[in-house]
Amino acid sequence: MLNQRLSAALSVSRVFRAAPLRSFTLSSRLQQKSAAPETPELSSKKPLSRIAVGVNTPPKATATPSGSLEFASWKAIVLLLVTGGGFTWFFSREKRRLAIQKEAEANRGVGKPLIGGPFNLVDHNGNTFTEEKLKGKFSLVYFGFTHCPDICPDELDKMGLMLDELKKDNINLQPIFITCDPARDSPEIIKEYLSEFHEDLIGLTGEYNEIKSVCKRYRVYFSTPPDLKPGQDYLVDHSIFFYLMDPEGNFIDALGRQYEADGAVAKIKEHVASYLPADQRQQKKEAWYGFLFK
Repeated sequence: MLNQRLSAALSVSRVFRAAPLRSFTLSSRLQQKSAAPETPELSSKKPLSRIAVGVNTPPKATATPSGSLEFASWKAIVLLLVTGGGFTWFFSREKRRLAIQKEAEANRGVGKPLIGGPFNLVDHNGNTFTEEKLKGKFSLVYFGFTHCPDICPDELDKMGLMLDELKKDNINLQPIFITCDPARDSPEIIKEYLSEFHEDLIGLTGEYNEIKSVCKRYRVYFSTPPDLKPGQDYLVDHSIFFYLMDPEGNFIDALGRQYEADGAVAKIKEHVASYLPADQRQQKKEAWYGFLFK
């Protein structure tokens, strides 16, 4: 009986001794649990939309790389500049061409030409040369004389430069030298004189009355000293111009000493590029835009 009581007391003692250990273990777990940060639970509900019900949402803009936009703007600017420059160049050229045509038409005159006309002379080879030989190509006519000390040689040198420069653009003028001093300028003398300047030059002479008539038709002033004795040396005073004639033998421009060779070449090129035959000029005058040529 005593043994049974001692066994029971030992069992109770063991229980009380083990209890603090379990209590410590449980409190440690509670402390660890309380020390751990609380993680908020994820809500299963979706957030409310801020867009009002019934309002159409704008479509999302498609993102375009900034480089593509800059390249497109650059191309548009270049295209605008090129197009604008092209139109400006075209209208400027046409405006200039129209002005040259009107200038040439005014110089041709209506009916009888203001400058130029029929003549009958002899060339440096002794052959007859009339106004008909001015037709078919542009001609450049100069009046002078072989005994001229300075002006005529300078102008004939300039004419040679003009002819060579124009040939580079396939413009072949017919250069003509008409003497104002037929008493001393025979065909043989003119031929020798012109050989020093340009191989294309054609020299013309004739009777005094014929020379006087052609000078009058071309509005060329010339004079010789009165009361000349045979064999006496003298100078001839004359006007100084290059007369540009079109392929129909009509006068279109007079180029004076204010033109250097390059300036005269540029002017002649404009006339050649703007030239229209008589039938085409008439058609333009009768067209609805004919007022432009008046």
